[in-house]
This record gives sequence, structure tokens and C-alpha cells, in this order.
Amino acid sequence: ELEKLGLGDGVDLYVYEIPVEYQTVQRLIPALWKKHSPQLVVHVGVSGMATTVTLEKCGHNVGYKGLDNCRFCPGSQCCVEGGPECIDSIIDMDAVCKRVSTLGLDVTVTISKDAGRYLCDFTYYTSLYQSHGRSAFVHVPPLGKPYTAEQLGRALQAIIEEMLDVLEHSEGKINCRHEH
Repeated sequence: ELEKLGLGDGVDLYVYEIPVEYQTVQRLIPALWKKHSPQLVVHVGVSGMATTVTLEKCGHNVGYKGLDNCRFCPGSQCCVEGGPECIDSIIDMDAVCKRVSTLGLDVTVTISKDAGRYLCDFTYYTSLYQSHGRSAFVHVPPLGKPYTAEQLGRALQAIIEEMLDVLEHSEGKINCRHEH
């Protein structure tokens, strides 16, 4: 749905479906970062427990015990051996949530600090580690429970546009500090 809507002329949007497989994530996420060198990567995952569109603030390194679609689980139960326990996104999710909530979309947006210690969290942490925090993760409920594909597409479009805006403004401040 987001591919149909796009993100405007100034943004190149690449959409990939990532299998629910730990080893594929460990291989594919660094390869995609290397291939595209993006300003931002936004991962979207479906959560059967979600009833809102949820912005995840951070990814976790340890606690992965569930088997993936290949019936595999990392022996270390972690994403990156020796990596920090938790990595926060550099995107201010509270600000994005507040701004998107004022747009009048018919979708509720919330914040979370726990993406679930399965492939969503594993993917998010792997991407955050690869990108030094330049990643985001959005959990969405299953289609029709309660939102349509069109509602979710519009919500994701608004969320990503806000994330890019927040990122652009925060980088201006960072760059400004380096110049003085």
C-alpha cells in the first residue's frame, strides 16, 4: 500500500519483504544497508497482539529463544555477541507519535519499548546496530483488525514523513554543533 502512495518526489522508497528467519536477517540487513546507504530504514512488522500502530523506541540484543520459520534459533540467543543490551533509535518516537496523532488520521499511534524478542525485535536491533541508530520499527495489527490496508498505508506514509522531518531537523542541530 505504501508503495502505491509513495513518499513524494524527493524520497526513494525501497520495499523488501524479509523472511522470518534469524540467519537471513543477519545476512540481509547489512547487505541492504551497504547496497542503498539510506538516510533511514523503517521496518514494519505485523503483531497479532497489536490493536494500534506502534512505534518501537529500541531494539534488544538478548533473549531470543523462539524458533524461526526454519526451526532455527541462535545458540547465543542474541543478535550481536558483545553488542549493547539495548540500542535506541535516533528518531524521537515520542515527537513522531505526537505529530502524527494531530494529523486527524483514523488510526491510533502509540509508543513501545519492547518489540517482542522475536524476529521483529531481532531485525530492529540488527538494523540499529548496523546503522548506529538510524532505523525505526513500526508494529501494525493484522489487516482488518481493525485497520484496512489503505488506512495502514496512509498511517505509514505520515509516520515515515514525520520521521524524515525529525531526522532532518535533528541532524541540522548535530551539524551545527560540529561547526562551532
